[in-house]
Amino acid sequence: MTHSAAHDPTVRIDVETAADAAAVEAVVLAAFGPGRFAKTAERLREQMVSLAGFVAREDHRVIGSVRLWPIRVGDTDALFLGPIAVEAVSRRAGLGADLVAACVDHARAEGVSGVLLVGDMPYFSRFGFAPSPDVDLPGPVDRRRLLWLPLTVPSVSGPVRPIG
Repeated sequence: MTHSAAHDPTVRIDVETAADAAAVEAVVLAAFGPGRFAKTAERLREQMVSLAGFVAREDHRVIGSVRLWPIRVGDTDALFLGPIAVEAVSRRAGLGADLVAACVDHARAEGVSGVLLVGDMPYFSRFGFAPSPDVDLPGPVDRRRLLWLPLTVPSVSGPVRPIG
């Protein structure tokens, strides 16, 4: 899956490869700093291996990334999206939205039940995400920021556990 970013034809959204790992880590660290390791979502991700990832490339340089992680919400297998990171100079170009769209397209193609994330409702509602008040993410989290994108399962409830 390689396609041009919607807002900048010189930027491509590609499937992340093993060779991208160091560049992805650098973009994420620059975007979130070391404080990201204290976040509940990061604690959950540390227990898993990502299922899929996407990068935004300008020329051959990684300038953004996002990953999908296998989780179970209650009895439902799903995907957990994040973190979305884009270099500071490219943040207003719509690359974050292009990366989220790549994840949503991938999840739909795979026939998964849905996608969970921790994020801002005003931003993510355009992709179809809605509050998921009956989901229990381990650790402190603002429950209003737990959002579910229903693909084959309309809603989920229960504790979130890593798979794999």
